[in-house]
Parts: sequence; structure tokens; C-alpha cells
Amino acid sequence: VQLQASGGGLVQAGGSLKLSCGSSRTIVSFNTLGWYRQAPGKQRELVAAITGDGSTYYAGSVKGRFTISRDNAKNAIYLQMNNLKPEDTAVYYCNARTVGSDFWGQGTLVTVSS
Repeated sequence: VQLQASGGGLVQAGGSLKLSCGSSRTIVSFNTLGWYRQAPGKQRELVAAITGDGSTYYAGSVKGRFTISRDNAKNAIYLQMNNLKPEDTAVYYCNARTVGSDFWGQGTLVTVSS
């Protein structure tokens, strides 16, 4: 399985970005799809996740600002990020998980300037 993340870039605080992640395998085969991020010197953390039935989870730090979505027809997941803050600066990774398997995209860098 290959996951290809894109959409990162440099944005000013208060701005928006939309990340995309395409899957080489149909995403309905995964139990959970998610976005993680890793800032310099910090551990990778879960930002948002979405299950097959559409249930979502958000980290407290992004709740109300980020929205995760999925398009089963395009085998893609998205992360709409609004009101970005400098502390959102990190490499963002998409993840696809099923029983016994865990797949990662290559990461896309998001830099938020103050």
C-alpha cells in the first residue's frame, strides 16, 4: 500500500491549508484513516482520525480549526486546516490502519509563520 501526501507549504498565522492523501488501495478496506504530525524535537502525535462509519476524532489543540474528511470514490483523505498557528508547524503524515497493518505516507511539511 502506498500513501501519497501533498498540500503542505508555508502560510502565515491565521491562514489555511488543505492536505490531501491518496491511497493505492481502496480506503474502505481500512478501519481508521488519520493524520499525524511531528514537530522538530517532539514525538509524532495524532491530529485527527476518521473511521469507516465517518466517526471523527480531533486532538484538543486542533478541535474547531481542523476538519478531516474522506472520499471513498477517490481513495483519498483530506485535512482542512484553518486559523493556523505557528505551533501547528510540523511534518504531517497520513496513516491508514487495519487489523494487523499500519501504513504511512511520506509526510508533507507545514510551516506557519507568525
